[in-house]
Amino acid sequence: MAATGALAAGELLGRILPGAAPPLVALGDAVIRVAPVGLRDAGIEAFGTADKPILLAAIAAVVAAAAALVGLRARTRPRSAAALVVGLSLVPLLAVVLRTGRGSIGALLTTAAMALTGILLLRALLGLRLRTPRAQPTPRPDESEAAWSRRVFLLRAGAVLAATTTAGTLVRWLDERVDIDAIRGLRRLQAPVRLAPGDVAAASLDVQGISPLITPNNAFYRIDTALVVPRVDPATWALEIRGGVERPLSFTYDDLLAMPQYEADVTLQCVSNEVGGNLVGNARWQGVLLRDLLERAGVRAGADQVVGRSVDGFTAGFPTSVALDGRAAMVALGMNGEPLPQLHGFPARLVVPGLYGYVSATKWLSSIELTTLAGFDGFWIPRGWSKLAPVKMSSRIDVPQNLSRVPAGRTVLAGVAWSPGTGIDRVEVRVDEGPWVEADLGGELSEDTWRQWRATADLPRGEHVLSVRATDRAAAVQDPQRRPPRPDGATGHHSIVVLAA
Repeated sequence: MAATGALAAGELLGRILPGAAPPLVALGDAVIRVAPVGLRDAGIEAFGTADKPILLAAIAAVVAAAAALVGLRARTRPRSAAALVVGLSLVPLLAVVLRTGRGSIGALLTTAAMALTGILLLRALLGLRLRTPRAQPTPRPDESEAAWSRRVFLLRAGAVLAATTTAGTLVRWLDERVDIDAIRGLRRLQAPVRLAPGDVAAASLDVQGISPLITPNNAFYRIDTALVVPRVDPATWALEIRGGVERPLSFTYDDLLAMPQYEADVTLQCVSNEVGGNLVGNARWQGVLLRDLLERAGVRAGADQVVGRSVDGFTAGFPTSVALDGRAAMVALGMNGEPLPQLHGFPARLVVPGLYGYVSATKWLSSIELTTLAGFDGFWIPRGWSKLAPVKMSSRIDVPQNLSRVPAGRTVLAGVAWSPGTGIDRVEVRVDEGPWVEADLGGELSEDTWRQWRATADLPRGEHVLSVRATDRAAAVQDPQRRPPRPDGATGHHSIVVLAA
């Protein structure tokens, strides 16, 4: 109960004090940052986009076990219980230090409040002074000592439970006081000065089960380091451009909405995506071109890296030349015709065609900093991933599904292929070790997006291996060598096994 009360105090203050962190979120953030790279990769591979709920559940179980241990030790070993409470109270401070490299007044106050609350609750619940009492309390004349102790304990426990419940209600209220969905609903994207040129209906192939050309927002993959999705109020938010620029600038959300808007169809992919995986999606993004913002700020000579910083402390960096070479790199405000969903970075995020998300796609963007490639590493670079991360050409079979049963004879194969920045020129399929046969391609929305493909194959009865490969507009053929995602993206042909019957 004392540990629970301390946590409630920490959760409450962690949401109020600037620079603080709620304990459970802080603990999860610390786990993400200090966990071995292989362990986190295994988590993404095993659980995909469910990795964060599973991590939160595991953290909750560990915290519950720690709270139970405090309760067990409280009567017999009060000093040990107090030490556990103090140790638990250090979590928010340590997490902030891990994230920023330094502490903060808010984190220090949260830690102190948690420790003080926990120790006071221990004393209130059990009448302890955290040392062995010199004399036993005198029981009331009309009650036994045991009965009186139980009654006092229950009364105090009830009071602590009531206080903890009140704190929990305040925490929930604080979490919900900014209704992001309601705020998004009131925002309107202005008409772009340049529309995305592609015709989705004309470019789409009519094959049941194939990935749509435009991935719906609620189906778009999400991989990031935010254990709890940031709730950013655009009324108080601003985007800073700083570092190696002539004129540091700051833009409110309304400032960005009022600037010329551009649309672009862009396929984004997580570098952790395995061959044939689903950590990839295509959307119609809308926002302000990054080069327009950088030209306003004036990039200084030698500032050859753009670093995006998120409100949750995440960083990602890519060469400045990428922002200025004519591609549709943007500060995105919209996704598929509506303001960015909260899960995907509201109010603003970076979208950079041709680069894996871990070096470019900063969500919940708070600042853009110009620096040098040699002088700064984004979040994932010290953890074993490549600093330069162009997306590798890939292709995938969507239809039929792996390990499925299909009718013998003529069978439809279909899927998507992508090579952002270059575009797909040809897709071929193969049955077992037979010859590569060219597939039909759907239309192209842009060179930065995936294309659908479709083919037919004559499958005799029995088990078959179906494979796909792509060729881009520069005549490069997809790399057949199977390599894992680390350090700069997976390669290899996607193959599936089906049973024709």
